[in-house]
Amino acid sequence: MEDNNKFRGCLLFKTFDITPFHMKLVPLFALIAVLFAACAPTKPLSFSDEIAQYRTEKIKATIAGDRHPLDPGDEQWLRFYPAQEKYRVTARFTPATNPKTFEMPTYSGAIREYQPYGTLTFPLDGQEYVLTLYRNMALTQAIYRDYLFMPFKDATNGQDTYKGGRYLDVKTTDIKNGTMTLDFNKVYNPWCAYSDGYNCPIPPADNHLKIAIPAGEKTYAGERKLE
Repeated sequence: MEDNNKFRGCLLFKTFDITPFHMKLVPLFALIAVLFAACAPTKPLSFSDEIAQYRTEKIKATIAGDRHPLDPGDEQWLRFYPAQEKYRVTARFTPATNPKTFEMPTYSGAIREYQPYGTLTFPLDGQEYVLTLYRNMALTQAIYRDYLFMPFKDATNGQDTYKGGRYLDVKTTDIKNGTMTLDFNKVYNPWCAYSDGYNCPIPPADNHLKIAIPAGEKTYAGERKLE
C-alpha cells in the first residue's frame, strides 16, 4: 500500500480529504506558508544592516538595568559615524611573548589588572598601524575566557569622539589563521562618556594613534550625568 506520508524539503505532507473542511483551507494554507518561510534560507545581512543591528544591540545593553549609564529615551543623544567598509580591515595578529600582568589606571582612580594578549597590525590608507589587545585579569569566569579588550585613542578624541578614549571588544575566537577582521565601525564609548561612577580604563600610550579613525560611536550629545 502506498504510504500517504511524503517528505518534501522541510515539510511533511499528509493526504487529507479536505472536501468537508473547506472552511479550514485558509488557516491550513497559512500554516503551510509559515512553514515554508521557516524553511527558506536566511538572506545574509548587508554590511550597513549588520552594523545597524550591532549598534542597536549595543544601545539596548547600555540602557538595561540599574547600573547602566543611560535611561530609556537617552538613546536619542547617541551619535555614530556612517558605516564605512573602509574601516573594516584584515589585521595580522602577533601573540604576546611572555606577557606580564600590569596595572591599567582608570579615570575614577581605581586600578585594574590587564595582560597583553597580542598585537594587531592593520593597513589604512597605505600605511600600517599597530594596536594591542588586552585580557582583563578580573574576568576569570569561563564565559569570559575568550573576551579581549582594545582601548585606544586617535586624532578624533576630543573632537568628534569622547576625549577619554575609545573601546572595542573582540574574542580570541575571532582570530583565525593568524589574522582577524578588525571593524572600527563597532567602536564604542566608555561609559564614563555618559556618566560619573564608572571605572573606565585609560588607553595605554602604546595604543595612541596619530591618525583619525572616523568610524564607530561619536561624542554623546546629551547631558553627562553627575553623581
